[in-house]
Formats: sequence, structure tokens, C-alpha cells
Amino acid sequence: MRYQRSILLPLILITSIVIAALLFCSASPVTSQTPNKNLNANIGRPSRGAIQLPPKPTPTPELSSDVVKVDVDLVKLDALVLQKKTARIVGGLKKADFLIYEDGTKQEITHFGTDSLPLSVILVIDRGSICPFEMIDPYVHEVRRAAREAIERLKPVDEIAVMTFDNSSTLVQPFTSNRILLENALDNITIRDKVLLHCLNNVFSDAANYMIKASNPTGRRVIIVITAQTRSEVCYNGPSAKSTVQAIYESGSVVCGIISKVRGQALENGISQVTSRMTRLTADYLDIQTLANETGGEVLSDKLEKLDTTFQTLIDHLRSRYNLAFVSTNKKRDGTTRKLKLDIDPAQQKSQGRLVIKARRSYIAPRS
Repeated sequence: MRYQRSILLPLILITSIVIAALLFCSASPVTSQTPNKNLNANIGRPSRGAIQLPPKPTPTPELSSDVVKVDVDLVKLDALVLQKKTARIVGGLKKADFLIYEDGTKQEITHFGTDSLPLSVILVIDRGSICPFEMIDPYVHEVRRAAREAIERLKPVDEIAVMTFDNSSTLVQPFTSNRILLENALDNITIRDKVLLHCLNNVFSDAANYMIKASNPTGRRVIIVITAQTRSEVCYNGPSAKSTVQAIYESGSVVCGIISKVRGQALENGISQVTSRMTRLTADYLDIQTLANETGGEVLSDKLEKLDTTFQTLIDHLRSRYNLAFVSTNKKRDGTTRKLKLDIDPAQQKSQGRLVIKARRSYIAPRS
């Protein structure tokens, strides 16, 4: 009897240890080949693999006509409508109030909305100077403050990139909606300390190409340049004026300008205009106002101390634009430049008074 008890006690003890080990292993499976990735990243929290998450609901398709589907043949444009006498924004217009013509042929508006699409904005800061005695530095404290306040007026879904330029262009901050990153980018732009050129051809070409590559494909695209120089000859080490304009058209960007009125501005602009006229047959040049007119943008100008108000006005105008789109009746995919004309129905023109419409005047057809 004593012999049987001496055998049973160790067996019971061993059996208990084996059962406890099996229960522990089944509750916490660990393999040497697959480390637990959540071990360090989620200390104190259960891993997502250990939690049975409910299935994601199937998204409900949007029924609003404001949602523009991505289509390579869809021609998108946005328009700002102002009263000619008062320069006040005209709101409340409907799709039926607009008329779109491509190369003289009327087009059917398939998409229409007001401020329904997110913005992709490239903020371009001029760092150039061609006059040794010139007191123009378009990136001073006032410009930094104005840019910050303008960015705060954008929606959280809007994305902004920051570029600077002189002889060449530099992407300071890629597209982001993070306001802290944007503020840091603005703070890190250094004060100019030497004479450099205003190479508009370089920066506009780079901005257009970056817009095509990196911006939201369904958003509205805007290039805003802050400068005191409204016109300049193309720099020899960059693309021609023609190819630069072509790149802007292909990107579908609206070009806008914020011109700071500062000491030396009139002299420098005068030199550029005289030079461009004298060398018109031998040299290319780019003019910001011309680019704005062709793409449906605006050029606003004011003193540095009032630049924040000017910038806010521009952002408000961008937010008050009508979004329109159509599929061209010309089905040729030949990559040609096609002329656009946006007009308002005569009945609305009569009731609203004479109107000014700012919208792009051409686009590049897709290629096969």
C-alpha cells in the first residue's frame, strides 16, 4: 500500500505539470520564425491580430453630381464670376446658367458644383533679385505671416506644397495637409543674401511637372507665386517659354500671382519690360499676368503691410469658384491644344449686369 502511494504521488504531480504546460502553450502560441511585430510597438495594448474587429461597412456610393469621377477624357475647369463694376463675387449660379464651347462647338456640362473639390496648391516664393541696390526681398516677415494666415483659410482636405526659386527652383515641402510641416517649411526659408535671377521658366515648368506627378488627381490645381517681378526673360539653362506654357496647360493648373509693392519694384519691372520688348525677336519671356489670364487665375497686388488681406482675398476667390467638367465631342486623342470659351446665359447676364468670367482658355487633348 505504501509502495502504491509512493508511485501515485509523483505521477499525479507530473500529470498536473504537463496539463498546465499544454494549457499555457495553447493560450500563447509563439513561433521562432515569425516574431511578434506588435510586441514593441503596442506595449500595454493587445495586438490587432488578437482582437476580432467588426467587418468594415461597404461604402455607400455618392449620389451627388458634385463628385467627379476620374476620366482621362474628362475636361475639368473652374470659374470665378465677378460683377464688372463692383468686382463682387456672383454666387448662386446653376449648371444651366453656363455655356461651354470647345473650338466653337458647344459642349454638354456633365459635372457641376461649387467648391466641391479639394485644392492642390503649390505656393511659390521668389528669392531672386537682378538689381544690386534693389530692396526687394519678397520673403520677409509680412509674407511669412500672410502665407500662414492664408493657409489657415484652406480646408483640412486641401494639400499644399512649398517651392522657392531664383536661378533654379527648390521643393522645400512636398504636398501635405499637415499645417505644422507647412509652418516649419516657411520658417526654414532663409533671407536672400546675393543677387540672383528670377527664372520663371524653371519654376513654372518644375511646378507643373510636380503637380502632374504628385497632386490629388481629382482635385483643383493652383500655382500661387509670391513675387515683386511680374515678367522676366527665360533663363538659358531652362525650358523655353513655349514648352513652359505647354507644361502648365498639360497640368491643368490655374496660375495666380501675389505681387508685393516694395521699393525698387517699378524699376526692376521697367527694366524687364524694356528688355523683353527690345529682344522680342531673339529672346523668350514669361509674364505672370498673361499666364493668369490664359489659365483663369488672378494677379493681386498690394503693399507688404496689406499682403495678408490680399492673400486672404485670393483664397476666398479660389473657394468661390464654380467647378465644371465635360467630355469633349471631339474624340481625337491627338494631343493638340484646344480653345475653350466659358460664357453665362444671356438671361443671367441681363439680370446680374455685366459679368467678368475668369476660367482657363485652352487645354491639351489626351494622346492615344
